[in-house]
Amino acid sequence: MTTEPSLLNFVRTIVLTQATQNLGLLQFLTPLADTPAKLLAVTALLSNLISNVPAVLVLAPLIENNDTDSWLLLSAGSTLAGNLTLFGSVANLIVVEAAASLGYNLTFREHLRFGLPLTAIALTVTYFGIL
Repeated sequence: MTTEPSLLNFVRTIVLTQATQNLGLLQFLTPLADTPAKLLAVTALLSNLISNVPAVLVLAPLIENNDTDSWLLLSAGSTLAGNLTLFGSVANLIVVEAAASLGYNLTFREHLRFGLPLTAIALTVTYFGIL
């Protein structure tokens, strides 16, 4: 099994995220992340749309340096939300590649069946645990 395609995608995603940030294309996210609940929701959504590491790179500039709760929500939210879908984390894609090389086809639906309740519970516990 080779992980080169996943690693290249990871690097491309970080470069693209940085370019998007530098161009100010994601400024519309600022009001969407102005409360702890919204920040956690946007983090979970972005973690599954663009993956968790790029989501952190995009959202980090929106958080004040001394806002410990928001930093914890961003950290925990991006990590835990990566379990929701196959696209939520590069690690999930690597697992799919490894499973495929062994002849098992892990589908988006199969992963979501487990990932959705797990992520919902974990994010709820995280939210109330941090705040």
